[in-house]
Amino acid sequence: MKIIHNISQCVSMAGGPRRGKAMAEAGIITQAAVLIDGESIQEVGPSEELLHKHPLAERIDAGNKAVVPGFVDPHTHLIWAGDRSNEFEMRLQGRTYMEIMAAGGGILATLTATRKASLEELVAQSLERALRAFSYGTTTMEAKTGYGLDLETEFKQLEAILVLNKIGPLEVVPTYMGAHAIPQEYKGDTAGYTNWLSEVGLPETKNWWLQHAGGQPLPFVDVFCEKGVFEIKETRQILERSLELGFPIKLHADEFENLGGASLAADLGAVSADHLVKTSMEDIQRLGESETVAVSLPGTPFGLGQTEYTPARAIIEAGGYLALATDLNPGTTWNESMQFIQALSCRYLKLTPAEALTGSTINSAKAILRDQVIGSIEPGKQADLLILATDDYRNLSYRYGTNLVSIVVKKGILYPNRDV
Repeated sequence: MKIIHNISQCVSMAGGPRRGKAMAEAGIITQAAVLIDGESIQEVGPSEELLHKHPLAERIDAGNKAVVPGFVDPHTHLIWAGDRSNEFEMRLQGRTYMEIMAAGGGILATLTATRKASLEELVAQSLERALRAFSYGTTTMEAKTGYGLDLETEFKQLEAILVLNKIGPLEVVPTYMGAHAIPQEYKGDTAGYTNWLSEVGLPETKNWWLQHAGGQPLPFVDVFCEKGVFEIKETRQILERSLELGFPIKLHADEFENLGGASLAADLGAVSADHLVKTSMEDIQRLGESETVAVSLPGTPFGLGQTEYTPARAIIEAGGYLALATDLNPGTTWNESMQFIQALSCRYLKLTPAEALTGSTINSAKAILRDQVIGSIEPGKQADLLILATDDYRNLSYRYGTNLVSIVVKKGILYPNRDV
């Protein structure tokens, strides 16, 4: 056993996911200690009390610094090859994301590079990003496929996720996203590709997973619900078929236009609806009445140089669950830092530091169905936590452009950051 003691603030997030105004309740314990046994948290309480109670435990002095749960990033496109720096320059010259995509760039450009990459190349490039995210405090990350849009490459991406999970220390949660774009093979035939996904892509993915994943739960299925990609009819068809096959579901919604994707997510019982920039008040109300988590990705409009962000305060006022994610991807927001996402959310989503941390821990754990295991510092949970380089957790949002995580603790193992 080990005791992390002399903690200025233990921001526990105990008690489960928070919706609405309860997001501001961080569960702070001052002058605290955390007792860890193996991979699990055993006890949390006053530092003096736990030290006296467990005199033989290994002692780790937090140096009067703050401790928070490990960050959970519930929406990334971690697995890809190549980059799209040329498109960044094109956007600076006035081309829009959808214009670039229509001209064969965007997702389709990364698709070409990812199809060509070997599994080893794909793992090597993705591992570099995974380790950088881990150093910035992300202990669990969702990762999507979607840069293959054929069976072979989508399976290669799923295999890369399994390999990365085995390598560690970052824990990677898989999502199948064959519905990320319309491949060139089906250009102009969205209905045909939707039918192929329903009849071939999804069933074959389930079969592959059952044969290769060693009994792990089925991955999530996600759909890019957007005008010119998969609109409401196609999205519903894919998600309903996914549910029939036993997949948990998510969807990208309202990034560029309000098509009603958030309401569809609530109707179908989706685990989350993500992006939500153009979401209407009617859709927000539906989310607020549901268990579907609203996942905001403020790095994406920032990366695109846009000024409109998720109406986070409206979601909170409607009583919804709000989570944050990086949307790490090569086209719009190549950023591995959840610390930066918290800083953005306070400035552009108007969250408080407590709400931003809630959205990066316990609520984001709910957005990947892991809130019973991770996302808070309380007995019985996995020992995923961060010892900060500051005595006040609010500096995670107040300061930016630097790394304030001194030590990452993953499943009870300490990983010091040498450069902090």
